[in-house]
Amino acid sequence: MLLNRLKAGGPAIAKQGILVAFILFMIVFSFMSDRFLTPDNIMSVFRQSAIIGVMALGVTIVVIGGNLDLSVGSMLSFATVLVVDLHDKVGPELAIPIMVLATLCLGAINGFLIGILRLNSLIVTLGMLSAIQGLVLIYSGGQNVDIVDQRGTWFAIFGRGSVLGIAAPIIIFGLLAILFHVIMTTTPFGRKVYAVGGNPTASVFSGIPRSRIVFTTYLISALCVAVAAIILGSRVMGSQNNVGQGYELQVLAAVILGGTSLLGGAGSILKTVLGVLMLAFIQNGLILMGQPYYTQWLVTWVVIIVAVWLDVAAKRGRLFSPIA
Repeated sequence: MLLNRLKAGGPAIAKQGILVAFILFMIVFSFMSDRFLTPDNIMSVFRQSAIIGVMALGVTIVVIGGNLDLSVGSMLSFATVLVVDLHDKVGPELAIPIMVLATLCLGAINGFLIGILRLNSLIVTLGMLSAIQGLVLIYSGGQNVDIVDQRGTWFAIFGRGSVLGIAAPIIIFGLLAILFHVIMTTTPFGRKVYAVGGNPTASVFSGIPRSRIVFTTYLISALCVAVAAIILGSRVMGSQNNVGQGYELQVLAAVILGGTSLLGGAGSILKTVLGVLMLAFIQNGLILMGQPYYTQWLVTWVVIIVAVWLDVAAKRGRLFSPIA
């Protein structure tokens, strides 16, 4: 009888299991630390999750379109080093647009190889991850970069500023989330992305320019990385060569945790925002409990495995496949 109930409730668990787990995490963490649900800690988590959140918005659109982007971590390293290095050379007024254009060029390479040449997105972006990191080291000569006059530049407003008591990174993340949510839910482009990700062959026969749509999704992902680099660079006022290392894993975990299907054609910007916050609060709770930093990576791995399992289970209508 218990087995039958589990089978019958499989789809429901698959759809709500992550949310239930998050609620349990929040309850446990609130008992383990009296600082967990304080306003200061909550705002701190929101602010710290903004960089991953902005990047996750672009990756969500790529994944909905049926592809992956594993190059965002190295791309963040490149963009942050570039904008910080150019800050003192040409000023922030030119450093920002130059960095954005350079980052868009990297996104265009991804889009061309995957959208136009139809190469596998996993292989292409994995290769770009290494290539871009090499590009960072060549550009910087292996040296970290810093802004000299950190107090006398308006560049700091993106990472350290606030409006009405709300940190600028939170505002930027929120505005971009609303913008992309509107684009994906109310515009023809958004509907085409869902169509291409859901059934690429059918979308082509329906007259949808699949190659152009995929190409554009990678441009959007690169643009989000550029915005994240501005926030990160202005907050730290410097950059290490590998500052973005590991971000691709956290971004992908947040996207999957938000319910975006790796199979393409399904997902939501607003749910990605929820996934980003869920992952951020879990990591914050582990820190407050005194767990070492590397524990976050173990938890992230578990989150990815469970989220993918639940996603596949929701597609097939059961939690477990029958044994052959």
